[in-house]
Amino acid sequence: MSQICRPEAQGLYHPGNEHDACGVGFVAHIKGKKSHTIVEQGLTVLRNLTHRGAVGWDPKLSDGAGLMIQIPDKFFREVMAKQGVKLPPAGQYGVGMVFLPRDPASRIACEYEIERAVKDEGQVLLGWRDVPVDNSDLAEPAKRSSR
Repeated sequence: MSQICRPEAQGLYHPGNEHDACGVGFVAHIKGKKSHTIVEQGLTVLRNLTHRGAVGWDPKLSDGAGLMIQIPDKFFREVMAKQGVKLPPAGQYGVGMVFLPRDPASRIACEYEIERAVKDEGQVLLGWRDVPVDNSDLAEPAKRSSR
């Protein structure tokens, strides 16, 4: 039987802390076809990955694992049009999700830094969107930490 070769303990590394990776799932259409079925299958994979160690004493507290999907262009086009923002053609813009501070001064400071970074990269920031939030199903410790 072969033995796994691990480096000797050094610095912050100790071989006794080695363990398996937590796991990942992947569902896609081989030709890139969009479908709700793929999203449903992705959610099934996510539910089946609870063994990954991402759930603690409270099952509502997790590591934030989720799904990555393509940009829902039609949705963003409609929502941003209500703010007077005309989006470029699909595939010609990107979307970033940022969790900003609730304190107004801190939020403005963060937005400024993000806008500066976007400009420094030669890009154009098209707009901001406050996402509706429903915290009703969050675990109590998560609710307390988000205040």
